[in-house]
Amino acid sequence: MPDTPEFAPSTLAGVPNEASLPCVMVFNANDTSGAGGLSADIMAMSSASAHVLSVVTGAYIRDTTEIHDHVTFDEEAVADQARCVLEDMPVQAFKVGFVGSPENLSVIAEITSDYAEVPVVTYMPDLSWWDELAIDTYLDACAELLLPQTTVLVGNHSTLCRWLLPEWEGDRAPSPREIARAAATHGVPYTLVTGFNAADQYLESHLASPETVLATARYERFEATFAGAGDTLSAALCALIAGGADLQSACAEALTYLDQCLDAGFQPGMGHAVPDRLFWAHEDDIEPGGTEPSETALGADDFPLDTTRH
Repeated sequence: MPDTPEFAPSTLAGVPNEASLPCVMVFNANDTSGAGGLSADIMAMSSASAHVLSVVTGAYIRDTTEIHDHVTFDEEAVADQARCVLEDMPVQAFKVGFVGSPENLSVIAEITSDYAEVPVVTYMPDLSWWDELAIDTYLDACAELLLPQTTVLVGNHSTLCRWLLPEWEGDRAPSPREIARAAATHGVPYTLVTGFNAADQYLESHLASPETVLATARYERFEATFAGAGDTLSAALCALIAGGADLQSACAEALTYLDQCLDAGFQPGMGHAVPDRLFWAHEDDIEPGGTEPSETALGADDFPLDTTRH
């Protein structure tokens, strides 16, 4: 297993002509608040120069403070959306967010298995707003059906620990490699673990395989609470992979992009802050006496990061 796998576009399900953008298919719920879900995916992937094929799997009933409920689409509607588009356009990567039901997970797993050479980025959000039985049923189905198709699993440290290592005992928290090994038992080769508590009020993100930690990004703990950060990161990572970046470089650039989204974040309502995924569109609006923004892209040699703030 290579440490920095490359996902060459020529090996994927069809190759677009040279003038076109890479196509990424996203399975996720609509989020009316604009904090996460398909709103985050579309803006983040567009920022990374990808064409988004968005498959609506349901809808959150939420505001910026909390998720109140979720309405799930029928699995046939999900399958019909995806199959129709896939018959028309080549796809360079898949991203799977929260899709609402084991039935939808089954349909998506069947679709991704038909495109076995196409990378799959799976993001597991915090589901604590949901009914406990529904959570367990959904996570079991995801582990059985979707994780065997997943190239990179993305999730917060606490979320992944509760899911993949529910019987963990000990004074210390599971390491990124231990989480990656737990994911690997379900067929996942790479895991991006975010929000790992480090010393001196720092948080870390780790890209790991069962054998090693491939890269680490460290950043200062931020006081504000953001909604939609995980969808933003996983969407950017998926789009960069679709564009042909190797995994390590894609992680570095996606984490840098997220950091700048949070730096420019705003509070549109009475709840949590939201990342500004189009911060780069405001770069020409520099106040007198202001400074030019820094470059967003990082090469693999720039990883690990140690200067970000969130």
